[in-house]
Amino acid sequence: MKLGNTEIIGKAVLAPMAGVADRAFRELCMSFGASYCTGEMASAKGLIMSDKKTAELLDISPSERPMAIQLFGYEPHTLAEAAKIAAQHNPAAIDINMGCPAPKIANNHSGSALMRDPDLCGRIVDAVAKAVDIPVTVKIRKGWDDGSVNAVEVARICERAGAQMIAVHGRTREQMYAPPADWDIIAQVKRAVSVPVIGNGDVYSAHDAMMMLEQTGCDLVMVGRGALGNPWIFREINAQYEYERPLPPPGLFERISVMSRHIEKLCQYKGERIGMREARKHTAWYMRGLHGAARLRVMCGELRELGDMKRLIQAVIEENQDVIN
Repeated sequence: MKLGNTEIIGKAVLAPMAGVADRAFRELCMSFGASYCTGEMASAKGLIMSDKKTAELLDISPSERPMAIQLFGYEPHTLAEAAKIAAQHNPAAIDINMGCPAPKIANNHSGSALMRDPDLCGRIVDAVAKAVDIPVTVKIRKGWDDGSVNAVEVARICERAGAQMIAVHGRTREQMYAPPADWDIIAQVKRAVSVPVIGNGDVYSAHDAMMMLEQTGCDLVMVGRGALGNPWIFREINAQYEYERPLPPPGLFERISVMSRHIEKLCQYKGERIGMREARKHTAWYMRGLHGAARLRVMCGELRELGDMKRLIQAVIEENQDVIN
């Protein structure tokens, strides 16, 4: 499918995840076949105020393309001005966050709080679409709570205002990430609009992705938590979709090698001190399903310098000798 002048090849895209899906992780997932990704959400107000940390979120490396830059805020004019700044980095699209459930975002009238004001959603999309000459997309939720399930209404308003693609997370803001995602709301949005729709929620395997595509009719599936410690999920989804055959899971040595490459990139981009601190959560995710995972996760939480990775890897090998043999 095409989004503006960008061709998106494949069916699985990487979700924007603040504090997780940074440049190192995005590059890794794209190398395993993610067809599109969205950067960590950047504050529209922060961009206009020339906040250095916010501006750093806009950088796009060649290995991450096609990539959208995601903005959050609630003032149409502010988002439009921020979009102009973001567009200078030549992203595939400007994505408006209308789904983040985090209290610090929603309590500031942004993210999923926008779902409570569909007309404002439309004004935001209209302002941003008029400010830039690249596609504008939105990421929404099922609604704010069970009493205000309005994803279809918001999607229609955003499409009329100029949104060229809509991602739908099948939970309300009140539900956060806990109960099973409602894929039927994704199907309802797909039937209600003519622009491409991305389904989001509970895709943890290639089988899940195929089921979502079949049950909802969505154009793309978005993988978030299912990719944590598991970037090869995109390779598996592509194989299942293109060849209708499952791929075997990665072997132990591939898992170790990918984990090491991931952490090295983290340290390269953020410096060893910050990189290794963030490596603790990522390495813990890579331990899922391994023998001795509980002990290994304790070691992950103690990582302080890149040299500590050698001791972690040795421990992984020792705990999983039967897998190797």
